Formats: sequence, C-alpha cells, structure tokens
Amino acid sequence: MSPLGQGSGPGPAGPSSPSSRPRRPAGPSSRSGPAGPSNSPGPAAGPGPVLLRGGRLVDPAGGHDATADVLVRGGAVAAVGTGLEAGDAELVDCDGLVVSPGFVDLHVHLREPGREDAETIETGSRAAALGGYTAVCPMPNTDPVADNAGVVEMVAARGREVGLVDVFPVGAVTLGQRGGELAELGTMAHSAARVDCFSDDGRPIRDARLLRLALEYAQAFDAVIADHAEDPSLTDGAQMHEGEVSAILGLQGWPAAAEEMVVARDLLLAELTGGRLHLCHLSTAGSVALVRAAKARGVLVTAEAAPHHFTLTDEAARCFDPVYKVNPPLRSKADVEAIRDGLADGTIDAIATDHAPHAREDKEVEWATAPPGMLGLETALALTITELVEPGYLRLGQAVERLTAGPARCRRLPGHGGPVVPGSPANLTVFDPTAAWMVAAPALASRARNTPYHGRQVRGRVVHTLLRGTFTVRGGKAGW
Repeated sequence: MSPLGQGSGPGPAGPSSPSSRPRRPAGPSSRSGPAGPSNSPGPAAGPGPVLLRGGRLVDPAGGHDATADVLVRGGAVAAVGTGLEAGDAELVDCDGLVVSPGFVDLHVHLREPGREDAETIETGSRAAALGGYTAVCPMPNTDPVADNAGVVEMVAARGREVGLVDVFPVGAVTLGQRGGELAELGTMAHSAARVDCFSDDGRPIRDARLLRLALEYAQAFDAVIADHAEDPSLTDGAQMHEGEVSAILGLQGWPAAAEEMVVARDLLLAELTGGRLHLCHLSTAGSVALVRAAKARGVLVTAEAAPHHFTLTDEAARCFDPVYKVNPPLRSKADVEAIRDGLADGTIDAIATDHAPHAREDKEVEWATAPPGMLGLETALALTITELVEPGYLRLGQAVERLTAGPARCRRLPGHGGPVVPGSPANLTVFDPTAAWMVAAPALASRARNTPYHGRQVRGRVVHTLLRGTFTVRGGKAGW
C-alpha cells in the first residue's frame, strides 16, 4: 500500500497509450439572467476523443448502474453503451473501475485572496481534481471578504485561469460577514460570476430578521442562503464538543444545542418565507432529526455533512493535537451514527468536505489558540467508501449520489452531477473502489498539511478526472 502521490499509480487500468500535455478545458461561461452559473459544453476545438471502455457506470442522476462504455468527443459525452467502437478515439481501459459524474463540493476554503500561504485557488483546485472533483464552491471568508462583485468575479476568473475544476464562488450574506447589513446580493447574482449561493460561513447569521430578509430577497434571483448553524452565546470560548470527554480534559464545551437551536430557527424562517435554505456541515443527531421533520413538511431545505463528522468522534481530542480541532467540533459516537443515517435516508443531501487548510505556523500550536479546520478534498472519496460503503451504511450508488447529483441539485449547477448522457459535458470521475492506500500528509497536493487522517489506511482512489473531456488527473496524477 503506497502513500498518496507515491508509487506507480492507483490501479492497473490506466490509459492504453501515452498522452501529450492536455489542453486546458474551457471554463464555465456566463449566460443571460441571474439564475446561477452555467457551463459551456466544451471548447470549440476540444480535446481529442476518448473512449472509457468497460467500466461500471454509476450515474444516479441518469438511473444507470451497469457496465458501459463512455465515448467523449469535443468536450461532451458522445455516446454511452456497450461494445462501442473506438474509431479515432483514444482507448482507456476502465475494467474493474467505476465511472461516475465528476464530484461536486459545496463547501471549500481556498483562502485566496488573503491567505495564499495556506492555500491558493491553484493548489486547492489541484487537490480537488485529485480527489475526483470537477466543481467546487469556495466560501467567502477571504481577505477581503467576497461580499461584492469584484471579489467573486476575481475568484471565478482565477478558477477559469487555473482550469482544473469549475470554481463557483459563494458570496457573503452580510457586509464583511459582520452580520450588520446585507451584502450586495443582487449585484453578485448579476455579476460575471453569476453567484447563486450566499453564506457567512465561519460565522452564523445572528439576527433572525436579517436572515428572513436574505431568504426573501434571494428569491428574486432563485438563490440559496447557506447558514452556519451556531448560537455564539453558547459557544463563546468553547474548544470542543460538550460532553464526557470535554469534562475529563477540562476544555470548555460546545453543546449540541448551540447548533440545533439555530437549525430550528432557520427551518422556521425558511418555512415562513418560502426561501431556499441550505444548512452547512450538520454535526448533531438533533440537527438531523430537525431537518428530516422539516423536509417531511415540505420546507425548501438541503443539508450537507463533512467526512470528519461521519468518521471521527470527540475522543480524538484526548491527544490534544489541534489537527482534530474543527468547527463545528467532532461530536459523540451517537451523533456520528445519526449523520451516517441521515446520509443513508437522504435527509442529508450532500457530502461536502469543508476543506479548511491552515499554514503550519497557525495550526501547529497549542489547542486553545489553534484555528479550527481540516483538509478534506483528497480523502473524501476514500473515507466515504471506507466508513460508509464498506460497513453497509450506503450502497455505492448512494455514496456516488451524495458526491455528485445531490450537491449539484442543492445549487442547481448545470453540467455537473450527471446525467452521463449524449450531449452532456464530459465532467467525469473514474475511480477504483477497492484500491487500498495510506494517507500521507506530505504527499497531498494542498499547500497545507492539516489532515487528521495521516497514516490511516483507506480504500477507494481516484484514477482519472475529466473536465469537459480533458484529463485533469490521469493515472492518479494531476494532468499539469
């Protein structure tokens, strides 16, 4: 078992012939109207044709889970079927591999602008592509805050320039994320970035009236308000989940109620306004139950969970290693089980990494002064297979849905999440669900190293990622 990024590659089914340096795929294009970002079907002179042969096509959006060939031509899917002829297309043997829509991450922190010492759009995009992602949504807590058209347009443009994944910025709900007044939501929605999701992530929207206004106003351009559910009056000075472990360690605890109270408030306001609400990184059993009940009532709510909240518990804090410090904190075993159940029954729509890189000098300090956050982009697939699929919580098709169609549906991202049908953009991920490997922090593509999974044996590894038909990852290695 070789560490990530080391060895000869993640599987026997690499491309059948050597490839020249790939052409960068065209980035997402603007369209008239404020209804959200859109991707072009591909460049006019697209990458060379490719036939992905003999893989298991798992396409939840298209209702497909069977062996199939996928022919890619001109940046789009040209044909799907069995026994397709390669013709002039390059043949890529996918026997024993899974072919799926490209993964979508609703929640990442790429740190640019402002903290390029921790991550950049380029390094974060490379980590995302290696993780199987073709679309990521960076949060607005940058410096300056992404609360205006200028910043979100810069982030989107830089993403297009890098060209490894489609970058769909999230705009701030309030000016400076200070919670005082609404940011320029309409201006960002109508900007070249076509922002259709707004959040003050990292900080909750404290004022219920302000959240109500945001939910009402966002309906004018069919946007989503994504909230970080936390009552600061209950978490001021908190260092970890409130429970037996926090009491033993003498660390101030963060009660589950601090999240659940705000989730309940947000759901009531979404029901009142009819607005589209998304709840970031659910972490408690009570939150899952509240969302489940709200969905049953017809509330327009979607929710995400991060891999660390279905793989780790507050027991990890016993070592006082700040790599385990995260916001919201690692919870109890019962909460972890509830998150897994919520992903299984669809209460939680998406797996989102909350990829949060930090510079070593910031993170490798005493627990109390360390910022919260963990890396997630390059390990999400493996953790999902290892902790959810193999133990039987999710079938493989369900897991793929939570990584593809589920998150794409939350933001209504066209061209991502499937279905894999003729004419659709060839945003695809090919992975080996059985490949075993060891997470090695120094080998990760992210500029940061704060993964809590260093040294952990996992199963499931990305072999190829294609963005509009161009290999951004090939044979487990970044395309450029």
